[in-house]
Amino acid sequence: MEGYRRIHSTHLDVLKEIGNIGAGHAATSLSALLGKTVEMSVPEAAIVPFQELPDRMGGSENEIAAIYARVDGHTPGSVYFFANVCESERFIQSLTGKESVQMGMAKQSDLEYSAYLEAGNIVIGSYLTSFADLTGLQVSCGVPDLSVDMAGAIISHGLSRLVSQGDAAIVIDTHMKIEGWSISRNFGSILLLFDPEAFETLFRSLGVQVDE
Repeated sequence: MEGYRRIHSTHLDVLKEIGNIGAGHAATSLSALLGKTVEMSVPEAAIVPFQELPDRMGGSENEIAAIYARVDGHTPGSVYFFANVCESERFIQSLTGKESVQMGMAKQSDLEYSAYLEAGNIVIGSYLTSFADLTGLQVSCGVPDLSVDMAGAIISHGLSRLVSQGDAAIVIDTHMKIEGWSISRNFGSILLLFDPEAFETLFRSLGVQVDE
């Protein structure tokens, strides 16, 4: 937990700013993809203990669509973009023009899978590009994958190699507004599971004081 204990409100403000810039880039790319105006913003960046992550996702049994990618470079770890399945279905309807979309476990078609994966990849890529631009750190993103499952199962799998290294993660919430239709004010979140030592590297690169 040492790396996480050193994170204060100032650090979270920096992460929120990175998130807002990334959200702006993602909104531009999604607008081009959809042919509609997309607005995105980041209302909050928070440190969330591992045991509370499923609650952050609507509960352990809440079905979510999560896109995962490995992050390598100066700040190794993992990045997730996740959203409630119902909201994900509405989002894919806008992407594909289909009237009926099913993203539940083992229900999505190849088209729906590909559409959501592409959109999530845009969001993740935009956030990581913003992260790299503002920090000057080198980061690379692995090939993303999509999993639709209960939040508890997805989190358990994602934390399997980290439980001995830390006990909290960074969650960056995302608000999205799409021209012509209503979407939940809070749509999707970015989950950063960086290796604990990576946080010192991140904040030092930004000139933020790290307590010893």
